[in-house]
Parts: sequence; C-alpha cells; structure tokens
Amino acid sequence: MTTERSPQRADGWTAAVRQRLGLGRLLPLGGAVDGAWIAETAAASVLRGAAVEGAVLGMLRIGPAREATGAETGPQARRPAGAGTPVGTGSPVGTGGPAGAGGPAGAGVVAGAGVEAEAGPALPPAPPSGLPPGPLRIEAEFRAAGNRPLPDSAAALRAALVTAAAARLGLEIAEVDLRVTALLDDAAPDQVTDPADGPSSSAPAPVAKADTKAEGPVAVAAAGVPGVVSLTRVLGGAVHTAEDHIRVEVATAGDHRALDVARSVRTAVSAATADRLPVSVLVTDVVEAPGASR
Repeated sequence: MTTERSPQRADGWTAAVRQRLGLGRLLPLGGAVDGAWIAETAAASVLRGAAVEGAVLGMLRIGPAREATGAETGPQARRPAGAGTPVGTGSPVGTGGPAGAGGPAGAGVVAGAGVEAEAGPALPPAPPSGLPPGPLRIEAEFRAAGNRPLPDSAAALRAALVTAAAARLGLEIAEVDLRVTALLDDAAPDQVTDPADGPSSSAPAPVAKADTKAEGPVAVAAAGVPGVVSLTRVLGGAVHTAEDHIRVEVATAGDHRALDVARSVRTAVSAATADRLPVSVLVTDVVEAPGASR
C-alpha cells in the first residue's frame, strides 16, 4: 500500500544504505581484545595525508592480508621494508594486539599445550560486516616523479603508509602492494594526492551526528572521552545495546590515535553501565582540525 509518506521513507532508507556503504570495509583496530573497528574511508583519509613528495596517490584500499585469508603470497605481494617480520605487525591475534600497544588489563592469556587458558573478559562481537581482528593489507596506485628511481619512491611511500597506519590509527599492516600507473612530468605541480582519481580517493561521506543527551548515560560517558569529536549514527543509534554487548559509534580527532581513543571509550562506557557488558567501538570518521598539519 502506498501512503503519502512512503517516498520520504524510501528516500531515508536509501540515504541510510548509501551512508553505510560509504564507510567501506570496517577494519579491526588493534587486536581481538581491543574490541575496536574503523571505517575504511576514515582510515584512508588519514593515510592519504602520509603520502610523500613525488608520489601522487590514486586508488587506495585496505583489507585482510593474504596471510590472514590463507591466500598464497605471489611475487606481486610486497611487504613493508624490513627484516623477516613485517613492519607494523604486532603480536598474534588474541594475545594483546599490536606490539607496544598495551592491551586492556585483565585480557585472557593464551595457554600452551596442556595448559588451561586463564579466563578473560568476554569479547564483543564485530559490527555488522566488520572484518575479524587480524593483519591487514594496503593496496594503492600512485603516479611517480620521473626524476627519482621508482624503487626509492615506492619504498618511501610504503614506509610512510605503514608508519601512519600504526602511529595515527593503530592498524596492524602486514602487507603493502603498490602499483605505479604513470610518471609525472617535471613541470607538474608539487602534489601528493589526486582527489579526482576514483571514488576510493574521495573524502569520507559525512556521517550523522547523534544527540548525546538523548542517547543516555552511555553516550554521555563516551562523548566525554578526550579525542572524541562526536558520536555518530551510521549503523543505527550512536549507542547500540544488545543482550550480550554494547556498541558505540564515534568520530575521533585527527591529533589523537584512533585506537587509544577507542580503548578509552570502552573503559568509560564500561564504568557507566551496571551490567558490565562487553563494549565495542566503531570509529566512523577521523576529523582533522582546520589547518592541521599531518
């Protein structure tokens, strides 16, 4: 049956679907014990700020590493420069997250053969369509300056992407695949990104902000965490409460590491709830201050 408001409802549903799809993949931040995810578009916007002079980024995607999916690693798979251990990778999934990150207190201990594992707190489920915790892979295309050796440009760009992923976000990057699509003319303007180079290069889609007070004490606690710019509403309400977990959506400040903010949000929300349900955090946007230098 068609009603007078049906077109409006359809438009609202379509906008919600577009907004959800606009986030891209939902990537794990840190390890399994961290209970945090970030939208691919939000992560990509930060990584684009880490590009190096003489390399113009085009397509950039982030997804599971080949080693995480069980796919064979061919000659085109390029890991970050370094020794046998990929740069930016941390400890195995479920043992505390990236090296040096310092997982939440009370996390379970992985037991050896014949040893019973120490009971830890229940872990929250991933958000809908969220990738499971594990190492990630960056795929990117770039145009390189013709006055510099291509291997040097690729190595510099690879190192910059891995460093930004770990230091500014908390992503565990195990593989970086780069492909040169063209050479820049010497007279080309000095630039590091090309906003017109495909949909994956565009800025993150605007996300709806939530009314913190209307969302209740959990939202108030989350909004008060340093580094939280606002609560957002992409997968539904800013605070999603189920029988076995709580999920909070936030936009974080660009001058705060996203993983650190997510951990603080989990701590604040846990303290604000009586049921002590497992808490997960989804970072839907990273907001740079006007005129901020990356």
